[in-house]
Amino acid sequence: MRGDGDGWVFDPDGARYWGRHGAAGLLLCTPIGDGLGVLLQHRAVWSHQGDTWGLPGGARDSHESAIDAALREAHEEAGIDRDLIEVLEAEVTHEAVSGWTYTTVIARVPEPVATTANGESAELRWVPESGVGDLPLHPGFGSAWPTLRLRLR
Repeated sequence: MRGDGDGWVFDPDGARYWGRHGAAGLLLCTPIGDGLGVLLQHRAVWSHQGDTWGLPGGARDSHESAIDAALREAHEEAGIDRDLIEVLEAEVTHEAVSGWTYTTVIARVPEPVATTANGESAELRWVPESGVGDLPLHPGFGSAWPTLRLRLR
């Protein structure tokens, strides 16, 4: 059912995670200059972990795969047409004590695509891979970024 994933999951230590069935985000990359660029979302201040940079993504619905959820969220939050995206792999990049998971879907497009931010984004930006770590990253994405960066190669 559409939207049945919206809601919090709480770990015994009080940590909370958005997405009753887990969550997924899209790490979209493309050639930029002599390197790679990735699409990042500057999260709206009002959102959980707001005013940080991360991936377009969000809660999975009960009927969705992580890939379907990441592509849907990228369309909702960034206006990206899923038909332009080539999915390369999906990797669980966080698993909580409660069993909640965040899956990062790595994908590419042949060139930077135009984006349209919704209310969950303060900004969307194609960032050179080498500059990602210079931004104030969402804690979960920041922890996963070193490993994800290696996967882009």
